[in-house]
Amino acid sequence: MYDVIIVGGGPAGMTAGIYLARAGLKTLILEKETIGGQIALAAKVENYPGYLSISGAELSSNMYDQVVNAGADFEFEKVINIENSEIKKVITEENKYEAKAVIIATGSKYRKLGLDTETKFIGNGVHFCTSCDGSFYRNKTVAIIGGANSALCNAIYLADIVSKLYLIYRGNELKGEKVIADSLIAKPNVEILFNTVVEKINGDDSVESIDIKKDGKKENLAVNGIFVSIGMDAQTELVDSLLKKNEYNYIVSDDCKTNLEGIFVAGDCRAKDLRQITTAVSDGAIAASLVIKYINNKKNN
Repeated sequence: MYDVIIVGGGPAGMTAGIYLARAGLKTLILEKETIGGQIALAAKVENYPGYLSISGAELSSNMYDQVVNAGADFEFEKVINIENSEIKKVITEENKYEAKAVIIATGSKYRKLGLDTETKFIGNGVHFCTSCDGSFYRNKTVAIIGGANSALCNAIYLADIVSKLYLIYRGNELKGEKVIADSLIAKPNVEILFNTVVEKINGDDSVESIDIKKDGKKENLAVNGIFVSIGMDAQTELVDSLLKKNEYNYIVSDDCKTNLEGIFVAGDCRAKDLRQITTAVSDGAIAASLVIKYINNKKNN
């Protein structure tokens, strides 16, 4: 039996694992896909302290090496169920594990456009995080896809970096707050394309242009990159009937404590305002400290 099982091997989960293993707790991290989660897709990370520039894959690998070196077990298995009792049961497609505590660190995923060519260019012209990758497009031409507040705020941020910005939205009016929309519209290098959808992304090694359909008419726009800003989906289906969530399916917590004793949450699957690598790492450390206190209290009682 483990002291703690962490579901998710992104920055939050691995940070929690480092703290817990160093505290002498028997720790298991279960990851269903890729070490690092979403950050593994980032071509460059330039806003994480200690690195002027590092690829998301390398940063993820460094975190993995550190958590394994600290003594945590790391397995690539998909968790399909968690049973809550005094001893938590975590069931994967291959095995059944038991632990005194569980940390949910399953993250969230950016919604994609669903185009055949989209995946090919992720990290090479197709991006989802403006604060992570926007600086690579200084004095270049980009497109942002979306029309809600997040897209508008991302566009305002990028407009001060790029030479030309297209905001592409399938609706006929922006969904974001008027004051934000007005601020964007006032930018001289911004062109808003309503009733427009992206049909294809073109290029060899990186994005060179996009095929769009505006008001039923097909056009081609030369762009150096596109930022997809159509929302995120919390990866919390696993705990649908277990934990309290908000209307957007993010897990509601009190400083990483869920509504169930012995189950904690960390990272982008948690309801909060800011989702960055640094905030995920912070959550991981907080959740780990809570687990240590929880297990020590159980032991003393």
